[in-house]
Amino acid sequence: MSSQHVIAIFGGAVAGSEAAAQLSARGKQVVVFDQNALPYGKIENGLPKWHYKLRDRQEGLINEKLNHPLVHFVPNIKLGRDVSFNEIVNEWGFSAVLLATGAWADRPLPIEGINDYENKGLYYQNPFVAWFNHNHDPGYKGRWYDIPDGAIIVGGGLASIDVAKIVMIETTRQALEKRGITVNALELEHKGIPKVLDEHGLQFSDLGLKGCTLFTRRDVGGMALTPMPENPTPEEREKAMKTREKLMSKVREKFLFNLETHRAPVNKIVENGRLAGLVFEETRDENGRLVSIPDSRREYRAPLVISSIGSIPEKIPGLPYEGDIFKVDDRRQGKISGFDNVFALGNAVTGRGNIRESVIHSRQVSETIVDQFLVVNEQDYNTLFQAAEERAKVRIDAMMQSLEVCELKPEGKVQEILKKVEALQKKVGYDGDYDKWIKNHLPPRLENMA
Repeated sequence: MSSQHVIAIFGGAVAGSEAAAQLSARGKQVVVFDQNALPYGKIENGLPKWHYKLRDRQEGLINEKLNHPLVHFVPNIKLGRDVSFNEIVNEWGFSAVLLATGAWADRPLPIEGINDYENKGLYYQNPFVAWFNHNHDPGYKGRWYDIPDGAIIVGGGLASIDVAKIVMIETTRQALEKRGITVNALELEHKGIPKVLDEHGLQFSDLGLKGCTLFTRRDVGGMALTPMPENPTPEEREKAMKTREKLMSKVREKFLFNLETHRAPVNKIVENGRLAGLVFEETRDENGRLVSIPDSRREYRAPLVISSIGSIPEKIPGLPYEGDIFKVDDRRQGKISGFDNVFALGNAVTGRGNIRESVIHSRQVSETIVDQFLVVNEQDYNTLFQAAEERAKVRIDAMMQSLEVCELKPEGKVQEILKKVEALQKKVGYDGDYDKWIKNHLPPRLENMA
C-alpha cells in the first residue's frame, strides 16, 4: 500500500455515501462512520414508510456506494458520543474529516418551559416519525407512542402534514381494530381514509373520532406546498396560492384532519403535571410579515401536542457554530472555521433548505430535506435526492483542491488508522462483510408483512 490520503466521513446517507463514492473512485481510502446500524439516515427513519419503493431504491444506491473495497464502514458510532471530535481531528491522523451528520434534533417549540413536558403530553416530530416507520415490527424495542384522538399538531413547516397523516392513519386503524377490522397503514395511506371506511360500510363519524388539528402561523397560500416562481408577477403568485389551496384541500379530504390557520403558540396549559393544550394567538400577514393580533389569545385543550416546526443539527462538542449551524470560512468548500481539513456537507452548513433552491440550483441540500418538506409525489423526492448528490460532488471537487497541497499519509500511518477502524468495527460487532451486516440488520418491512 503506497502513501495516500485517508478521509473520514460521518454520516452514510445520501450526501455521505455520494462523497464516499466520489473519493473512492479517485483512489482514496474512506472511513464512513454512521450513528445507526444502517447508513440510511432520514430515508429509513424520516421518510414515511408508505414511500417504500422510493426508500428501497435510494437505500440500494447507498449500498452500492458504500460496498466498495476502499470504503470502510463503521456502524453504531456517533460523533460526540462514541468518539470525540477532538480525538478524530487531532489524534487519528485523517487527511480530512467530512461531516454529513444531517439534522436529527427537533427545533424546540418556542414556549418557555415546554420541554419539561416532553413525553408528558408533548411529542416531537423526529422520534415520532421514526416510531411510525417501525411500529409494525414485532421486535421493535424503541419507545412506543400512544396517540389519543384530538391531538394538536404545531407546524406549517411542511413535514407537519405528514405528521397529521400519520396521526389520522394510526387513530383510524386503531378504531377499526376495536371493531374487529384489520387494515394496515399502507392501505389507509394509499386509498385514503374515506374510501377504506366505505369498503367496510362505515363513515368517519361511526368511529367516534373528531380527528387531529394542524395549527399553522400562516394561511395555506403562505405555506410552501408548491414552488413559487422567483420574483413572481401578481398573476403567478395568485396561481401558486390557488394551487397550494387545492393541494391542501385534497390532502384533507383524503385524511380528514382539521386545520387552523393564522395561529401561533404563545403559552402552555398544564394540568396534573402534564401538558393539556396550548394557548394560541391569532396572526395576520402585513406585507409578507406576520404580526400578532392584540387580545386574540385563546386556549385550545388537547390530550396531546406534537411539535413539527423543523429540524436542526445536533451540536457536537469541539465544533464552532453560528446559532444552530456550523460556522464555515468557505461555503463552497464547506470548510469549518478554525480547521484546515474539516468540511461539512448539506444544510448543517447553511441551516436552509428550499425546494426551489434545491431543484433549480442544487444548493444547500442534504438528505434531511425529506424531513423538512412535503412533496407531492416520489419524483419530487427523487429530484431532491439528486440535488443532494450533486451538491456533494461539488463539495468534493472543492475539497480536493485543499487536499492537493496536503502531504500524503505514509503507509505506516495509513495502517495505523485502519487498525483503529478495525478495532471500532469489532467493538460494534461488524466483521467487514457489508452485505451480511445490512441483511442481518434490515428491519421487517410492512409491505412484506401485509
